[in-house]
Amino acid sequence: MSEPASSTYQHLLLEKRGSVEWLTLNRPESLNALNPGLTRDLSDYFTRLRRDKSVRVVVLKAAGRAFCAGADLLGFSDSESSIGTIYDGQTDIADIMKAMRRCPQPIISLLNGAVCGGGFSLALSSDIRIATPDCKMNAAFIKVGLSGCDMGSSYLLPRLVGTSVASELLLTGRFIHADRALAVNLVSEVVDRERIEEVAQGYVDEMLATAPMGLRMTKECLNYSVDAPSLDAAMAMEDRHQVLLTQTEDHLEAVGAFFEKRAPAYQDK
Repeated sequence: MSEPASSTYQHLLLEKRGSVEWLTLNRPESLNALNPGLTRDLSDYFTRLRRDKSVRVVVLKAAGRAFCAGADLLGFSDSESSIGTIYDGQTDIADIMKAMRRCPQPIISLLNGAVCGGGFSLALSSDIRIATPDCKMNAAFIKVGLSGCDMGSSYLLPRLVGTSVASELLLTGRFIHADRALAVNLVSEVVDRERIEEVAQGYVDEMLATAPMGLRMTKECLNYSVDAPSLDAAMAMEDRHQVLLTQTEDHLEAVGAFFEKRAPAYQDK
């Protein structure tokens, strides 16, 4: 059942549908560009999630014709141009990406229109990406005299598409459109915007059919295994998680439900 949008945040709309939160970037007049207010909202939201077991899945989407056009260059005045202040702003945005990877909830991003710069990094920091046909993404930083590597792009992008395609995109700042993004596995699906929430709901439903702790530990294990120094190290993490999960009541419930040919009733215990 859907609950009303939260008024806690200035630039985010938050709708809770059971144990799923649908989070909407809500600066459509600025193509949802990251200004200090939206940055604070996103950082607070994803940091809070780390300890919030009542939320099992997050769907991140945007109001208007673009997902996020990057940093709002008009949102910072000349008085904010000292090196210290620039560094603070840089790390504030980077903290969002770290919090997205640290939170145990899978994040599904629904990408439409421009997905640029910091918006690109928001997409990269998600677990699953679904795009509309008009979606176009780029690491815009290099187009304004900066490095193409920013806000986690140099870490996340090569792991998603390989070093060759990542190097192409980061060194040129060129756009990757929805059809090619699908071809290089940057997104899972490309669907019309009218259907994108329906398609996302299918992913959500399958995740909600799993044991809560099993879902959280799967994201954690994926995060660690991406940087595992060896197969043995990755399998050691898998073994640890599986042994822990065999001790849960939800595991016993799932086994019982399997033999009784019914849906399990999980309690996150």
